[in-house]
Amino acid sequence: MLTSMTLIPPPRLALVGDRSDSVQAHPRIPAILGALSGPGAEPIEPYWVASTAIESPTDVAGFDGIWVVPGSPYESMDGVLAAIGTARSEGIPLLGTCGGFQHMLLEFARHVCGLPRVAHAEIDPGAEELLLVPLACKLVGEECEVIIAPETCAARAMGAGPTTERYFCRFGMERSYEDILTAAGLVISGRDTDGEARVVELPGHPFFLGTLFQPELSSDATWVHPLIAAFCQAVREHSAVPTVA
Repeated sequence: MLTSMTLIPPPRLALVGDRSDSVQAHPRIPAILGALSGPGAEPIEPYWVASTAIESPTDVAGFDGIWVVPGSPYESMDGVLAAIGTARSEGIPLLGTCGGFQHMLLEFARHVCGLPRVAHAEIDPGAEELLLVPLACKLVGEECEVIIAPETCAARAMGAGPTTERYFCRFGMERSYEDILTAAGLVISGRDTDGEARVVELPGHPFFLGTLFQPELSSDATWVHPLIAAFCQAVREHSAVPTVA
């Protein structure tokens, strides 16, 4: 039984990636989280977790949320994939942005779709099975339209239809793999005007969503992208669920 003296720790969020001030999104994240911790909103306690610090699911299983932040190639791809797999299988809310989006696709293809040899062209350009390939038009510092599909997690957060988003990215999903991933349950909930995947999510999960664009770049202490706000709400809800000993 909880008493008036019981201290409930704040929600704990793992920021998975290799922190660097040279990655535009990284210095913005603390201010974004602070903006979501105003009056009536429970603060979220962030922890930067280097990719090399993740060697098993237990290294991230105790968090209430996992945000795989931009900044690929990561020092340890295996560490990032382990974090994503843990979030997917354990029902931990997960947001992946830019490189996080790419590695969500990689983890899902390898461990759900049974494609262990699929690779990322940024890391292994000579691989025979490339799931992540160079974009036809590099989206480095660009703004482009994304069309959000109705009745999806993304639509519930930011509304269905067209939106303009900011990118800093050079790689995206090879379209020939789309049918395999969607047949296994992944939903493409946002596409660009050419129909290329820009937002993916996993239905039935508390929150498992990735964006090729970086919502961090349009957020600051005065306005937070609704996808980040929705993710943080899912993190709070996860922390409120009693843990079974």
